Amino acid sequence: MTTMVVTGVLAVTAHAAPEGKTECIAPAKPGGGWDFTCRSTARALQDLSLIPAGMQTINIPGASGGVAFSHVRAKRQGDDSVIVAASTATTTRLAQQRYVGGNADQVRWVASLGADYGIIAVPADSPYQDLKSLMSALVDNPKAVSFSGGDVAGGFDHLKVLMTARQAGVENLRGIRYLAFDSGSVAITQLLGGHIDAFTGDLSEAMGFVESGDLRLLAVFSEDRLPGELSDIPTAREQGYNVVAPNWRGFYLPGGVSDEDYQWWQSRLDKLYASDEWKEIMATHGLLPFHKSGEAMSQFAHQQVKDIREVSETLGLVQ
Repeated sequence: MTTMVVTGVLAVTAHAAPEGKTECIAPAKPGGGWDFTCRSTARALQDLSLIPAGMQTINIPGASGGVAFSHVRAKRQGDDSVIVAASTATTTRLAQQRYVGGNADQVRWVASLGADYGIIAVPADSPYQDLKSLMSALVDNPKAVSFSGGDVAGGFDHLKVLMTARQAGVENLRGIRYLAFDSGSVAITQLLGGHIDAFTGDLSEAMGFVESGDLRLLAVFSEDRLPGELSDIPTAREQGYNVVAPNWRGFYLPGGVSDEDYQWWQSRLDKLYASDEWKEIMATHGLLPFHKSGEAMSQFAHQQVKDIREVSETLGLVQ
């Protein structure tokens, strides 16, 4: 890649690490999953002295990550001082070609730091006591239950409901009412206002409301029951719906970032994932082990885009 040994050494020296403060872009309003990913990562990186200075979280909401993706493409190319929170919601929108002019090759997928499983929740006083009763209502009338989520229509939060409803035998999937909000916390707040029947999102978004007694979890979209204190949450599978929906949480870097900078961020995030502090954060917020970095992460993200594209075509969400 370099024509002179000296030039290569200087490049590594100049770009081995970002200088000064760094930024983490959360592609949503404060309070959602991407915001949690940025703020918890920034705090832990600073506590462990893995970055040269502080890290600031910058919220750029809109289009389920599309506004942030466009911002990074247009204004942050080659910027080694920024990482961007991403998840299965990101690859879903790319798979469905919802980011205008965007594709998975335009950024550098660097690492995942855990998986946050999808859930369906209802207000504590909801008449729906389990997932089967809620799905039965949809079979009788697809408009009987309305859902809120912190993702756009057709996004991963919406997909969880549609995949489950399809297995339940709901014929008119397009008739199911889904209201999209800018973050999971906003979606839950709207739900608790009494105008919506159920929430579809991720466990980390809902846990605070569950602990306060405001929300009741009907199902988690994991293969088996989660460990520890989360083991009392029934899975969708055990209730008769074979839907598994892990939402990985991680980061991409802007396109144009050098290999040296990319490897520096990869090593920082690898060390963070291996730390006791991050294990504690994962346990507190219901994240389960799911770590890929470097080329393995890039391959995974590209394959997930391909897989979700196929599912979306099957459900009639894209053509």
